[in-house]
Amino acid sequence: MRKLRMGMIGGGKDAFIGAIHRIAANMDGLIELTAGALSIKADVAKESGRMLFLPDDRNYTSYEEMIKAEAALPSDKRIDFVTIVTPNFAHFAPAMTALENGFHVVIEKPMTFTLDEAKKLKQKVEETGLILCLTHTYSGYPMVKQARQMVKEGTLGKIRKIIVEYPQGWLSRLSEREGNAQAAWRTDPSKSGKAGAMGDIGTHAAHLAEYISGLKITKLCADLNVVVEGRALDDDGAVLLKFNNGASGVLIATQIAAGEENALKIKIYGENGGLEWHQMEPNTLLVKWLDQPMQVLRAGSNYTAFLSSYATQNCRTPGGHPEGYLEAFGNIYRNFARTLQAKLEGDEPSKESLDFPGVEDGIRGMAFIDNVVASSESDKKWTDYVV
Repeated sequence: MRKLRMGMIGGGKDAFIGAIHRIAANMDGLIELTAGALSIKADVAKESGRMLFLPDDRNYTSYEEMIKAEAALPSDKRIDFVTIVTPNFAHFAPAMTALENGFHVVIEKPMTFTLDEAKKLKQKVEETGLILCLTHTYSGYPMVKQARQMVKEGTLGKIRKIIVEYPQGWLSRLSEREGNAQAAWRTDPSKSGKAGAMGDIGTHAAHLAEYISGLKITKLCADLNVVVEGRALDDDGAVLLKFNNGASGVLIATQIAAGEENALKIKIYGENGGLEWHQMEPNTLLVKWLDQPMQVLRAGSNYTAFLSSYATQNCRTPGGHPEGYLEAFGNIYRNFARTLQAKLEGDEPSKESLDFPGVEDGIRGMAFIDNVVASSESDKKWTDYVV
């Protein structure tokens, strides 16, 4: 019984998502940052490592150097897994190198730059038996897990309709040419990939729809737009969806909805009623019944009589205390860590611990991007969803 040792790739000083990962990994005392290759710039990598109090001999200047050096250490010293928090184009190579050298992987979404890369990672995970965790953050919220279990248990009856929308407004101007580093790489096809808003946040919406409903997208009809003149990738789009049980859906992802912050929301309707969840009010799950008043379920460790074990085991505070973005991120890391600890100790992890996104979710995400772009460029009304 010990803390798991983490090596981070990317996420150096001034990087947004690296700090989020470190907070989440540290939240339950199960993981410690032991090594890092925190920037592609050697001086920034070294400075970032010193700021995080990494020892000089484990403060590396490239992921290749880190993985090679760590693999050569005794088993009781080397890292157990790597966390990759680089831009999209720099996910595949470090992930593959880590797996080839026996290290488990946590990786930011989307999993890779292309669907072909995603399939190669899946093959390597299957060959090695190692664990790959994909940080689709929103699946870590307690009330999202509650919604998933209610659908799985048939509470709503057969699912008929899914409506998911993810409006943001932060790219309403040409911010990538105004010194905004996040905007610059996320709107650059050479770094972000073939989709902009649909790749960045549309993948989150699609994953949430499939995660809660337990269904798979089989067909889609997409319309992608570049609204801000001069932008290279889509900043707005809508997709009609068909699922494998016959249900239909609508997905909207836009980053030019001026005034919106991070207003992800989902509604799922079955024969008997519906569920509604809003990311900016994450403690609340609305349950709407066909023939009785609406029910309001709330997150909180004191509501165990009303919530599933998947929800309560991911609640951290009593009712009334927000279970927010950092906590959801922390839940993904905790479930991954408990699963990895069980694997290292030869035990079986609990079913709740196994509930985190993995390589198959990464494949679905990359397939979503490919299919949405292909559909938007096609004259056909419906495009088969190819994985």
